Amino acid sequence: MPPKNKPDTSGYETLKRDLAAGKPGQLYIFHGEETYLRDYYLGKLREMVLTGGLGEFNRHDLGAREMSPHVLEEAVDCLPMMAERTLVIVTDFDLFKAGEKEEYIRILSSLPEYCCLVFLYDLIEYKPDARTKLAAVVKQRGTAVNFARQGQRELMDWVRRHFKAQGKEIDPRLCEELIFLCGDLMHNLQQEIGKIAAYAKGPHITRADIEAVATPQLSAVVFRIADAIGEKNYDKAARVLGELYQMQKSPYEIMSALGKQLRQLYSARLALDGRRDSAYVARLWGMRYPADRLMTSARRFSLPWCRRAVVRCAQTDLAMKSTGQDAKELVTTLLLELANTT
Repeated sequence: MPPKNKPDTSGYETLKRDLAAGKPGQLYIFHGEETYLRDYYLGKLREMVLTGGLGEFNRHDLGAREMSPHVLEEAVDCLPMMAERTLVIVTDFDLFKAGEKEEYIRILSSLPEYCCLVFLYDLIEYKPDARTKLAAVVKQRGTAVNFARQGQRELMDWVRRHFKAQGKEIDPRLCEELIFLCGDLMHNLQQEIGKIAAYAKGPHITRADIEAVATPQLSAVVFRIADAIGEKNYDKAARVLGELYQMQKSPYEIMSALGKQLRQLYSARLALDGRRDSAYVARLWGMRYPADRLMTSARRFSLPWCRRAVVRCAQTDLAMKSTGQDAKELVTTLLLELANTT
């Protein structure tokens, strides 16, 4: 079993081995946050299974609304036309909440050798019940593939390869900053890489290139607010808050992100006082990237300030949701109070 906060990648590795050997299995469950990887490997699986014959004619797509044991059985029993295999893709059907489970168990237990069946969890979450007979059949007959967010080293290598494919180079430090700024999901990063590479004039990506065209994620912008408060620069904090409103972020979204940021700062300050390192804080929050930046920011604040900031943020959040006061005004007042009490 993988350690706490570390995703199970055994199914992902099994899928890669199956494809490398040119022998896709009979049953897969695709799920997870990293949709870029999911779509990439679904494409690879489709190319490998639907070779020869009539190609896409041997592909069968089923949606949740039309699903039933009868419909699924008809699809998996459909013989391949002028080819060796068929591909059946079932999208957003929660197998573990379905009725007639015994029927689904029977079908999954006796899939034809020529059929490759994929349950694709896109808009719904995959929550198997390991205690059930259905889960045992899935484990025995198939592979659950969790397309999880990638680790720092793998993602940085991927980003640098994609810049290189567009004739650009980016150094590791800037690469890390780009991931912090835009998030660690490949689908979004791919779009940002394309924008930055098209904008950059020289062969090397600069910080100015990134700042000019990259779209920051909410947490990165809120981090800048906390830094501005640490610098006792209320004007800067207010300016960044204005940027968030220009990005069409609601006061409630901002408050949620700010609350999390302040709780992280509080835990980082406690870690510093307890002589703990950034790795400890990263494990505590399940961060996939170094928490050095957070620790550096926490050094600017005292422990009493961090504690009060967390309390005041919670009180402001409650006021926004229960008193009918203007939400923007409450957020602005909170920032002013925090900046004046560091």
